[in-house]
Amino acid sequence: MSRRLLVIGAHSADFVWRAGGAVAVTTANGGTARVIALSYGERGESGELWKEPGQTVERVKEIRHGEAERAAGHLGAEFRCLDLGDYPLEIDVRALQRITDEIREFAPDVLLTHTFTDPFNPDHGLAGQAVDRARSLAAGAGVPSAFSTVTPPELFLFEPHQPELCDFVPTTFLDITSVFEQKQKAMSEMKAQSYLVSYYAERAGHRGNHARRGAGRSDVKYAEAFQRMIPQVVDEL
Repeated sequence: MSRRLLVIGAHSADFVWRAGGAVAVTTANGGTARVIALSYGERGESGELWKEPGQTVERVKEIRHGEAERAAGHLGAEFRCLDLGDYPLEIDVRALQRITDEIREFAPDVLLTHTFTDPFNPDHGLAGQAVDRARSLAAGAGVPSAFSTVTPPELFLFEPHQPELCDFVPTTFLDITSVFEQKQKAMSEMKAQSYLVSYYAERAGHRGNHARRGAGRSDVKYAEAFQRMIPQVVDEL
């Protein structure tokens, strides 16, 4: 059965660093993946682009959209941006409804987003909280409601840049060894934040080491870490 994966990040590049492997694994296995950015990160995460003389917000957004679209293409996914603005990202009732509608329309099996707290980024925690709330609204708490609902998707938080300070405790390691080259190509598209490419390549190696030791699988070279937020329902252990 093919899986439907929805990744929602605060900024247009967030999905690449933290869940690019998960996206590529999903599509390689015949599933469908969509990436939604709440903003382009045009103000707070595009410093390299603002070094260009005469730079404008609209031009930065255009560049960031192209980067994210090409990166998603390397992973076999579709990219969309709600363009809500960044630093600060603001989630009012209308924005929350837009996020809810995106979840309801795509009806994912798995939903990935940020941790609910991040002391180093003013947008990440807010985005994670909004997506968590939108998920509940789209699913109607798993019971019949006065509006159309979706089957509650599994919710995972992807690994933040400073996991220990974001209450992130990994519960799941995903083997991305077979798609790591795709992730590297996707990361290389993010030229506005090229300084993060080596960091997240190294992080994939670190998590691969943890996965090997935890599972005794010598074939895992690269992995991504996630925190499951909703308990699994199983028929046997």
